[in-house]
Amino acid sequence: MGAKNKEQELLEMADNLTREIELIRTKIEEIKREGEVAEPGYTLMRYLAGGKQKKYWYYKLHATSPIFPTKSGKLSKYKHLGKGGSNAHIEALMQICRRNQIEALSMTLDYLYKSFADLKETTSKTEKSDSEN
Repeated sequence: MGAKNKEQELLEMADNLTREIELIRTKIEEIKREGEVAEPGYTLMRYLAGGKQKKYWYYKLHATSPIFPTKSGKLSKYKHLGKGGSNAHIEALMQICRRNQIEALSMTLDYLYKSFADLKETTSKTEKSDSEN
């Protein structure tokens, strides 16, 4: 393969990476505009409550450390959301969903940046070996 073809191929790969990086950035911004994004460190949990006669499924947010304000002003690791389908439950679920989407896209973005750095390194090595010939 000639130097021109290698250079053309490297430019095409750089264009591909740049295009995908911009696409991922745009997707992340779109997700952020959809609504609030959950902070890292908490998940949605389901638990069974009730007495001997009736049992109910309820939902709560569970954090690794106390982050949710309580009525008394203290912080708690839990925030009760109520029954499935309640506004609080759906909103928390969607916030976590947006967070998970952004985390996955951010990981993809990191790989794209690393690939771009690898491509730059390859390009500089190719240019160096071409100049030595």
